[in-house]
Amino acid sequence: MSFPLETATFAFLAITDVGFVYEFKLINDMTIGIKRISSLLVFMFVSVVMMAQNVQFHYDLGHVLYDDLDSRPAVTTTVEMFKPDKWGNTFFFIDFDYKNDGAVGAYWEISRELNISKNRQWAMHVEYDGGLNIGGSFQHAALVGPAWNWASADFSRTFSLQLLYKYYFYSKSSHARPFSSVQLTEVWGINFHRNMFTFSGYADLWYDRNVKGKWAFCAEPQIWFNFNTLKGWNDINLSVGSETEVSYNFVWNDSGHNNRFYAIPTLAFKWTF
Repeated sequence: MSFPLETATFAFLAITDVGFVYEFKLINDMTIGIKRISSLLVFMFVSVVMMAQNVQFHYDLGHVLYDDLDSRPAVTTTVEMFKPDKWGNTFFFIDFDYKNDGAVGAYWEISRELNISKNRQWAMHVEYDGGLNIGGSFQHAALVGPAWNWASADFSRTFSLQLLYKYYFYSKSSHARPFSSVQLTEVWGINFHRNMFTFSGYADLWYDRNVKGKWAFCAEPQIWFNFNTLKGWNDINLSVGSETEVSYNFVWNDSGHNNRFYAIPTLAFKWTF
């Protein structure tokens, strides 16, 4: 999962004949369902790429570094878009996860900020988070609350802090009950060494009554080398780098538990339009 795009601008920004036939039908229906989900995810990916500001490819090393993450998808693609206007800004990202047989999951977040101060540092933040995999839909959530945004004069350094009320809706797939939560989000971006490198990312801390200790944490810092800063490469908007998903009480492992700490790096490429 990826939250900031060019975060340097974001802050303003799953033994009878009858029995045999039934079993075959069940397996066949599952196969058809999986194919339909994969086709839907591919269609969604193509559609959002047409609106994207950048597209990222991440090769996830979780299945290499951790024995209990063997079933974790090895490839994730991310599309992001940020669009400011005179009232505030709109941002979204969509992650698509892949295994050998194609797309197996998708997750997205979309947010809108409305400026509430003349200097545009204070804004009201509204957000929706949701997704699905082969197993069904995730427990989706809506968030609302204030955001404080800061940027240096040249926008080479940015920071955003959000304190949000979070409401989890009922999940039919997992039968999870609705509940209220609170989330603290930090988003940052730093361009340095003549914009040759970008260090960006986000960190979320939120209340989740379904996890051990009742609190969950996830951060995804990214580091990028930007090829368009090289002499003669101005039109090559390719970046190469890495993202590390640092989490506690968030990532589900092969045993069906999410009560561990993980630091999962990726090898990544990004193209900015």
